[in-house]
Amino acid sequence: QVQLVESGGGLVQPGSSLRLSCTGFRFDRFELDAYAVGWFRQAPGKGREGIASVSKSAGRRYYADFVKGRFTISRESAESTVHLQMNNLKPDDTAVYYCAARSSMPGAGDWDDEAKYDFWGQGTQVTVSS
Repeated sequence: QVQLVESGGGLVQPGSSLRLSCTGFRFDRFELDAYAVGWFRQAPGKGREGIASVSKSAGRRYYADFVKGRFTISRESAESTVHLQMNNLKPDDTAVYYCAARSSMPGAGDWDDEAKYDFWGQGTQVTVSS
């Protein structure tokens, strides 16, 4: 069992930036390097939607159209952490953000398929408001 922990959420003004982090733990060892990782979000009253996904080697990255050019997903292998850099945040970005890990390789057709992800974090709140 892999435990995922998100951090970095908060309350910011429109146009600001935030960097979310997702760290994986299994017992006392870092395990996230063995998995592809995706970020999802759920806004109030809406369903959960995929934002971005990165493969184990970071060779493949996928983004939802509504975040392209603003959000960047990256891996920091030394700390077994995946980041989501979010720039130029908008009020519509307000949501609970979740990271999730999968053992299978994400592809263009399924990177945002929630059913493909094996482990989920508890989420971190991001609020964009003036």
